[in-house]
Amino acid sequence: MRENLKQRLQKPTKQWVKAVFWSLIYVLFIAWVENFWWLFLLPLIFDAYVTKFIPWDFWKKTKNKTLYTICSWVDAIVFALVAVYFINIYLFQNYKIPSSSLEKTLLIGDHLFVSKMTYGPRIPNTPLSFPLMQHTMPFFNCKSYIENPQWEYRRLKGPREVKRGDIVVFNFPAGDSVALNIQNPDYYTLCYYKGKETIHRQKRYYGEIVYRPVDRRENYVKRCVAVPGDTFQMIDNQIYINGKLFEDSENVQHNYFVQTNGTILSRTYLSELGVSEDDRVFLNTLQNASEYFTEIGLDEKLPTYHLPLTEKMKEKLSKNPSIKSIIVEPSFFGGEVYPLGKNNWSRDTYGPIYMPRRGDTLKITAENYAVYERVIRNYEKCSIALIDDEIYIDGEKTDTYTFKMDYFWMMGDNRHKSSDSRYWGFVPEDHIVGTPLFIWLSLDKDKTIINGKIRWERFFKSAE
Repeated sequence: MRENLKQRLQKPTKQWVKAVFWSLIYVLFIAWVENFWWLFLLPLIFDAYVTKFIPWDFWKKTKNKTLYTICSWVDAIVFALVAVYFINIYLFQNYKIPSSSLEKTLLIGDHLFVSKMTYGPRIPNTPLSFPLMQHTMPFFNCKSYIENPQWEYRRLKGPREVKRGDIVVFNFPAGDSVALNIQNPDYYTLCYYKGKETIHRQKRYYGEIVYRPVDRRENYVKRCVAVPGDTFQMIDNQIYINGKLFEDSENVQHNYFVQTNGTILSRTYLSELGVSEDDRVFLNTLQNASEYFTEIGLDEKLPTYHLPLTEKMKEKLSKNPSIKSIIVEPSFFGGEVYPLGKNNWSRDTYGPIYMPRRGDTLKITAENYAVYERVIRNYEKCSIALIDDEIYIDGEKTDTYTFKMDYFWMMGDNRHKSSDSRYWGFVPEDHIVGTPLFIWLSLDKDKTIINGKIRWERFFKSAE
């Protein structure tokens, strides 16, 4: 036995170097996640490189060609899946833009190369998952992850913090609870408009209500407009941070009602202007269109369009002699905003609202209770109740709370067509995934391969 062990330990120096290197990486990883039970697997790494009590590569010695081929493929696939798993979780991720909320900065069909290193990689809440699947396995329609074990939030320090103006990929905060059959609007909005009891009772229509851990919630991408410690406010579509005007990106756009003097705007003209087909609404053809004309004060006999425009697009359009008027969409078109039913704010005039910073102790009152209730209950994991205008946190009467995490405010550049923090509130730091570095592929769904589906000019363009 002793002689056998001695022989097994007589390995080339490079095998010992590999064993020590990967063992060190593994130990550092365990120290990071603080789950020291995983140290019991350390001997397996040492055995794979040095002692080899377990015949890891037995198949390389077989003379059975079929077995050798199968095992070669299995070995390659397992290695690829493990590599992809760690790269996808800790280093980089592909993300496809599914909606127009960040147009004209990021377009539908843009594929982003997202860095998870910039703000520091976080450990997964659910480490046992299938690579590249966010929460559901296609075809099988089952969870792509195993719920246990679940690790607490922890993040390595990255090169920098999230800054105002950054485009950020994050997990959707209101996606913790999901009605599987109707996922847009989110569960909390559904409960507000339809009633929680109705949502849970009518499972055939709304589907099962499931809970998703933070890292298994949908990925969203928006622009960060307020960081921890900031006070955010909007006045007539303009953002103010700490009382000072926030300089918008030149790609920010709003919805406008555009009426001509009788001219019909062609598809080619609107395409050259930069308005996608999905964003073009010819008001005159809509049912109940007369209500829109009455509310906006336009002549319903003249051709009228509903279009999202940047300032440059609006300026170009205003120079067209066939344009009679361009009116910004009124704020009441945006509906109710966060916290639903608890304020008189609108999509265009909002706040002021303070972004909690880790360690901040804020006074919680009956007036701001609705603003911070979900934060304290869902993200900080504390019970909170308002009883007779008194605040109770974890069962104790109090008027203050000290926050455990940083919170951010995210918005789309397509301001009037973006489901963002104005509708579902704060983004906690543990939901931050990373930031897109560049666009590596861009496909225009309105066009074919022949007439310009591939937007070559966007390849390797910085996402900012």
